[in-house]
Amino acid sequence: METLDLKITEAVSKALADLEQTMPFRERTLLVIGCSTSEVGGERIGTSGSLSVAASIFAALKKCHEQTGVRFAFQCCEHLNRALVIDRNIAEQRNYDEVTVRPIRHAGGSMATYAFEHMTDPVMVEFIQADGGLDIGDTLIGMHLKHVAVPVRSEIHEIGHAHLVMARTRPKLIGGERAVYPSNETVRRV
Repeated sequence: METLDLKITEAVSKALADLEQTMPFRERTLLVIGCSTSEVGGERIGTSGSLSVAASIFAALKKCHEQTGVRFAFQCCEHLNRALVIDRNIAEQRNYDEVTVRPIRHAGGSMATYAFEHMTDPVMVEFIQADGGLDIGDTLIGMHLKHVAVPVRSEIHEIGHAHLVMARTRPKLIGGERAVYPSNETVRRV
């Protein structure tokens, strides 16, 4: 692995570790990954996708999955209406409706294309409700997060040249001023 690819993999691994500090990963945890490989490479989003950059990011995600069981969904670009690549078992467990499309570099993006080509049994879905996620390069993952998203800060602010934003979600606090909340549901500082 080249030096830049290794730095990308290490940065994603560190960001995932920081996210896991705020939301322990387990097999039922689903994270959405939005990624502009163009931005990681220092170019404008959607202009020069890189399967090599995607491979470096995927390596970190795969290792994290193997260590924790966390699962990933890969968001496509707007040309596929931000549909997602996800493992068939997860889609079926969560009753996500499969859609018919296949991402390619210029319609879906390099990250989604790489994931589709390297997952064991990928399917495409239109909408998910993820427990958290990484947005690498301002790809706008919010539409695929559960309703109460909380920003998570990391020591890693960029992956390559791409801005990094992370989020976790929490259950809604409901009931108003008389409500009592379990101590593990109090708002955490991030």
